[in-house]
Amino acid sequence: MPKNVARRGFLVAGAAAGAGALLTACTSNEPAQPASAPSPQQTAAGGTDNDRPGTRVVIGFSAPAADHGWIAAIAKNAQEQAARYSDVEFKPVEPTNDINQQISAVETLIQAKVAALVILPNDGEQLNQVARRATDAGIPVVNLDRVFPDKLSYRTWIGGDNYGMGVAAGHYIGRKLKDKGVADPVILEIQGIATLPLTQDRSRGFADALKTYGYAVTAQQDAKFTVESGTQVASNLLQAHKKIDAIWNHDDDQGIGVLAAIKEAGRNEFFMVGGAGSANAMREIQAGGVLEATVTYSPSMAASAVKLARLIAQGKGMSDLVENEVPQSITLASETVTKENVDKYLPLGFES
Repeated sequence: MPKNVARRGFLVAGAAAGAGALLTACTSNEPAQPASAPSPQQTAAGGTDNDRPGTRVVIGFSAPAADHGWIAAIAKNAQEQAARYSDVEFKPVEPTNDINQQISAVETLIQAKVAALVILPNDGEQLNQVARRATDAGIPVVNLDRVFPDKLSYRTWIGGDNYGMGVAAGHYIGRKLKDKGVADPVILEIQGIATLPLTQDRSRGFADALKTYGYAVTAQQDAKFTVESGTQVASNLLQAHKKIDAIWNHDDDQGIGVLAAIKEAGRNEFFMVGGAGSANAMREIQAGGVLEATVTYSPSMAASAVKLARLIAQGKGMSDLVENEVPQSITLASETVTKENVDKYLPLGFES
């Protein structure tokens, strides 16, 4: 897919907080006074404080251009997390939405012989080969978000639960409509970029969750994770459906445009669920309009990716785990933010 692939939606101020929440595993949890002598397994699970300065490592970083809130939050989370470590030299390359330029940028990091690479590819399939070249050169790759199809191309993958996002949105909508006694609801779905596997996973999770309530998606249309595309797609759907019960919009960045179209049309007979967890979406939820919830997809994953790359490059594991090495994959949970819990999540929201 040679076209530019920019993307959406979640949580900026959580550079340290988000990574710390996911990987508190990197500090010791040993009890001060064990009741009895520890077994070999208990000893292995103890671990040490992995945040102490260790071997100096250079971590390369490549991601798409920050042309919307979620990607901007990815870069900020990674940069801020790296700055926390005196033993890390952070080496980002110029962000770009051009596939060939990103390949070239990653190749410069391979030539520089960095200790580890963190890569959020514009497209996992098209950057798979250059990631494989890095691993073949002995450089561990932490694959962020959009996955490389060849598992030999990365040491560890970390990302959000796209299927889980769809499930969470589907359960919120399905449960609410079922409680209201709606028998044949009109449910609309505004996707992100339809060709991306992550979008397909979100749609599949949404359909599977709705099915448990006896519901199905009435109409589905893809946008491009941008404000402009959100406005256009929402306008089309609003004109085509004179009565709507619920909308799931995959991405809170494009959701700005979706909400603008809804306001312009003067429609409020339905409720909407967003995706990713932007700060502006959470403020809309607080205000009590058609947007009632959003399901999270946190850019704090970038901070955690840097943290994992450091551990791998230094030959460390995650000290709350029994295993000696960092896991091969880590999937973040997708959480549902509503008016009842939005105050808890708002400090972590990224700005669209």
